[in-house]
Amino acid sequence: MTTNDAAVLLFFIDGLGIGTRGPQNPLDNLPNAAPLAVFQNETPEPFLDGIVVATDPRLGVEGRPQSASGQTTILTGVNAPATVGYHKQGFPNKALLEIIGEHSIFRQLTRAGVQPITFANAYTSRFFNERPRWISATTAAVEAAGLTFRTIDDVNMGQAVFMDYTNRLLIERGEEVAEKSEAEAATVLSHVVRENRFTLYEYFITDKVGHAQDMPAAKLILTSLALFIRELLSKLDLERTTVILTSDHGNIEDLSLRNHTLHDVPTIVWGARREQTAARIKTLADITPAIVHLLTTND
Repeated sequence: MTTNDAAVLLFFIDGLGIGTRGPQNPLDNLPNAAPLAVFQNETPEPFLDGIVVATDPRLGVEGRPQSASGQTTILTGVNAPATVGYHKQGFPNKALLEIIGEHSIFRQLTRAGVQPITFANAYTSRFFNERPRWISATTAAVEAAGLTFRTIDDVNMGQAVFMDYTNRLLIERGEEVAEKSEAEAATVLSHVVRENRFTLYEYFITDKVGHAQDMPAAKLILTSLALFIRELLSKLDLERTTVILTSDHGNIEDLSLRNHTLHDVPTIVWGARREQTAARIKTLADITPAIVHLLTTND
């Protein structure tokens, strides 16, 4: 494999930490939870030769890791909490937006001549018609590189995946889309990955369910998400493609708490050059540099 045909999928899951076994953890003894069932002080059973790296989301800053600063760090390679002096929850503020504007992974890859690159998630018309005051780190990262957003029309044409890959949330909101199985959604995402050198996909229902401390819902979505990932990996060319799954902070792995946890998060690397890539990752700030290295060198 050369850098001319290498491809990377960054699969971001919001609020997934490495927890302990026990009744507070919906992944404990959950059937068919591979590859998400990763626990502290245990060597996970390898799934498709994936390498699990316990990854530090705390980044040397006191307090609980949060979404805005953690996602900024993942998507830029800049230790955002250390730079601004705190963990920022919710959406990026001006300081974080400035970091993203300069260091977005999409912008770094564009500067390096790595094309095509894309964000696989679809946006609804409401985003375009009623531009929200606050935008996610991912939205800011895409805009920093001037990339085109995918839409619900793209979902209907099989060219995008919504954050809820089943489309059930879209249907509840009145969107005219067809419900998809995990396998069908995985087929769509695999096509997007095949067409691009770098693809980002994000999923954040995990964090919402974690905050709600809803055990039945957590087990349902983790079972579905694990199946979606397994189906996706089975449809990708892992001789050419590197898949990196990671998270910004812990949450759903401990439903005894309403807040985020202090746990490490799992970064799981599958496919091409997985050993070299996994060896480069220790904290969230290492994700973007590892991807840029993958796509711009042959080491």
